Amino acid sequence: MIAIYPGSFDPVTFGHLDVIERGCRMFDHVIVAVAQNPGKSPLFTAHKRVSQIQNATHHLANVEVDSFDGLTVTYARMRKAGVLLRGLRAVSDFEMELQMAHTNKTLSDDIETVFLATSTDYSYLSSSVVKEIAKFGGPVDHLVPQPVALDIRRCYAKTPTH
Repeated sequence: MIAIYPGSFDPVTFGHLDVIERGCRMFDHVIVAVAQNPGKSPLFTAHKRVSQIQNATHHLANVEVDSFDGLTVTYARMRKAGVLLRGLRAVSDFEMELQMAHTNKTLSDDIETVFLATSTDYSYLSSSVVKEIAKFGGPVDHLVPQPVALDIRRCYAKTPTH
């Protein structure tokens, strides 16, 4: 079975990678789908995020990284996926994710959503937290893969913090 793990991944974190690796053990093929949301101003382009995730997942034989725009269920149907994979960190994530899962079900009855609880080690971790720490010059090497940490430092070296 094919699973889609959609998200912005701006940047990809060790929490995301935990979900990807565990998803790869559960499903035949996992497509990490980088969402292009014109309403957001990401730190990295979709192309760069795809590259970062490919680099971080090269050891996984059944993972593919792609980008898309539009509805996730439309993309999932196009890719013949039967599952949307979502990570949960806290109860607050669950409320939003459950609403999204129900909405997606109204759009495509044949696509299921599977929730994976994030490992305890990463329950606090989000891309927003990483960017906030980096913005003020803090270390992020323990939160994201080394090449991503370097990319983040390069971005914030060009951006004034006040």
